[in-house]
Amino acid sequence: MGTEIERKFLVDGEPPLPAEGKAVRQGYIAPGDPEVRVRGMGGTHTICVKTGSGLVRGETEVEISADQFAALWPTTEGARVEKTRFKVDVGGVTAEVDVYEGALAGLRTVEVEFASLGEADAFSPPAWFGREVTGVDAYGNRNLARHGVPAE
Repeated sequence: MGTEIERKFLVDGEPPLPAEGKAVRQGYIAPGDPEVRVRGMGGTHTICVKTGSGLVRGETEVEISADQFAALWPTTEGARVEKTRFKVDVGGVTAEVDVYEGALAGLRTVEVEFASLGEADAFSPPAWFGREVTGVDAYGNRNLARHGVPAE
């Protein structure tokens, strides 16, 4: 299993979004630990297993066919998110801005993946990044998919 080092923030302000993003349909087969999800994005379909929570997580993602995705999708009923993902350069790293739709409309988050803990610690977010929610379970996509936007 690979390792993912990622920080997540709420979006506060207007990020410099490109004209087009990619539509994402993501559903959770097993929303616990391990977490198992399927995703369709930009004509690519994957199944992913993640372990742990917070800044560093285990992650294995495998591409699957559109038919396999379609066969697994019904198992995610009640645990889905729909969003549009935009990639934005932020000081030499790629930030992924997610603009949620459906029941999560109005929520915008931004995630940045890093090659090392040192890079993650040294990252200085730009002004349009809002509150950091790395490790806040309520803002994990698996929980957003089942429980909606957290009441704060």
